[in-house]
Amino acid sequence: MLTKAVPILASLNEEETVKFYTEKLGFTFHSSWDGYLIFSRDGVFIHLWPCKDPEIPKATGCYINVTYVDKLYEELRAQGVVHPNGPLKNLEWGMRQFSILNNAGNIIHFGKNISGGDA
Repeated sequence: MLTKAVPILASLNEEETVKFYTEKLGFTFHSSWDGYLIFSRDGVFIHLWPCKDPEIPKATGCYINVTYVDKLYEELRAQGVVHPNGPLKNLEWGMRQFSILNNAGNIIHFGKNISGGDA
């Protein structure tokens, strides 16, 4: 019944967020409504809402399932955005994943199911 979910993360600065998502992560910027931002890449959408409290992004994030996690890791590593504690690795729950922090501090995990089951 459910078909997809769209994460909504906090953005501290509209201009910096647009630059980060388009230049560093390769997302397409679609629109801004009073600072509410919409981006997409490969059919995955991320929305960001304007926020003034810098502590909120530090406590939020999302998980994005990907097909070619090693290829994406190399792409984003070259952009210098991989979290120092989030390098590409296989995890005990059957995911191969890595993590980044966006320009506001939201964590984004990118992973591929390697267990053979649904993630």
